[in-house]
Amino acid sequence: MNKVDYDRALYYTHRSEWDNLLILMVRTKDQFLSKKIEQFLHAYNFEKDYTVLESKLYNLLRYIDHANEIVDPDANGIPLYSLS
Repeated sequence: MNKVDYDRALYYTHRSEWDNLLILMVRTKDQFLSKKIEQFLHAYNFEKDYTVLESKLYNLLRYIDHANEIVDPDANGIPLYSLS
């Protein structure tokens, strides 16, 4: 995992670049980030209830914020919870 993935996810979400967000979802090694992106994009494309879409977006942004806080700069971008 790389801190750049979280920055890209935030940037693509902010700019509504859904194609790039989809590519990031496939390429990232962070399975949680991938799942959050998948859930958001699915809601964005198929959900009729705006509150569900808003919730999925909030969950994605909250996870990005959380992941950015716990990435250890000395561990080459590996989150602290992944270290053994």
